Amino acid sequence: MFAAAGNTGVGMRIGELSRRTGVSVRMLRYYEEQGLLSAARTSGGYRDYTEDVVERVGRIRCLLNSALPTAVVRKVLTSLCGDAATVRPLLGVLERELAELDERMGRLATSRAHLAGLIDDVRVRARG
Repeated sequence: MFAAAGNTGVGMRIGELSRRTGVSVRMLRYYEEQGLLSAARTSGGYRDYTEDVVERVGRIRCLLNSALPTAVVRKVLTSLCGDAATVRPLLGVLERELAELDERMGRLATSRAHLAGLIDDVRVRARG
């Protein structure tokens, strides 16, 4: 177990992980609930994280910022640690996510155009 500064003899507690990553304690617990993070537990029931979790939280944030749902993030995190046979199916999952994102962006662009047109119409009527 890695000893973290200020926690002699134990790994990193959730508060320290939060400070080091900038991710709230509440969000870290959510990541754990979603199967994105795991921690050993001390005899007192405290979460006990290893040093490598700091980097993992960074990866999770990056993947979630890419608009991937947590189920896909979990697959990505699991697959990236595997060999080529494990990683290959991930490509299809990510390509489907990209296609869905493109489709949502198209719908948003259409909605935006309609709203902008409505605003233009209202401006013309407001002047008249």
